[in-house]
Amino acid sequence: MNERARGIVVTSSMHIPDGFLSTPVWATLDVVSAPAVAWVARRAQRDTQDHRIPLLGVMGAFVFAAQMINFPVGPGTSGHLVGGALLAVVLGPAAASLVLTAILILQALIFQDGGVLALGANVFNMALAGVVAAYLPYRLWADGSRSRAIFAAGAFSVMTSACLALGQLLMSGVPMPGGVLWASLGLFLVSALMEGAITVAAVRAIERLNPEWVAGPRPASSRTLAAVGFAALLLVVIGTLVASAAPDGIQRLTGQGIDSAAWSERTIGGVGGLALIFVACYLGGKLISRRRSA
Repeated sequence: MNERARGIVVTSSMHIPDGFLSTPVWATLDVVSAPAVAWVARRAQRDTQDHRIPLLGVMGAFVFAAQMINFPVGPGTSGHLVGGALLAVVLGPAAASLVLTAILILQALIFQDGGVLALGANVFNMALAGVVAAYLPYRLWADGSRSRAIFAAGAFSVMTSACLALGQLLMSGVPMPGGVLWASLGLFLVSALMEGAITVAAVRAIERLNPEWVAGPRPASSRTLAAVGFAALLLVVIGTLVASAAPDGIQRLTGQGIDSAAWSERTIGGVGGLALIFVACYLGGKLISRRRSA
């Protein structure tokens, strides 16, 4: 287990697989995350307007697609967009947590990206604490430089999720020498800065499509929704081909090669995943709307 554990902490991916968290740690986080998500669902029921329900599906698909694209953050190591800050800025914190939870569940159950037993930990780290860490600086500092606030939201979100994941691995007894720990934090810091920059660019692009869409009272036009949906499709079809040149830390550690067939299957699976996450988020929004109306 030492070699596998060492590989986990030097990669910038925050999806913790099964077999690395001790039973008390993953069980506790499963128990904590389930009612927390239920409470968030009640908040989303109150805050999400009916005309914004299609937005849940489209943004869920976009973030799902963006998470498939790894970018280099260090020698032999890659990271990817988490998307908690982007979702929080566009949808609000409660809806953002629900959408990111749906993405994490789909990734764990279908794509084996993150463990099933560790799902509570991944949801807690990214969809709950990560979203809160993103939304607080955005709300506090948006009255000044909005771009700076959005950048801070992305960076804080990733660093919060990363520190929680590392702390959970430490509590589980995963050996983490000082050099490995600091190297991991350094890689996560690079990922955090890139997350902040990407989040600013994505929000600005969305606002150019429809200035009143982001956290606004008016519905997005069908043209805007279609544009973001098409961008998500391009991220999967084209982006995964670009990302295939550099394996992530786990693939490099285990010596797994990346051939064209495997990445073709990943692209096809990604397109299917886009449809699944859109349907899951859209139907979830409809369910929230019905409960509010009842």
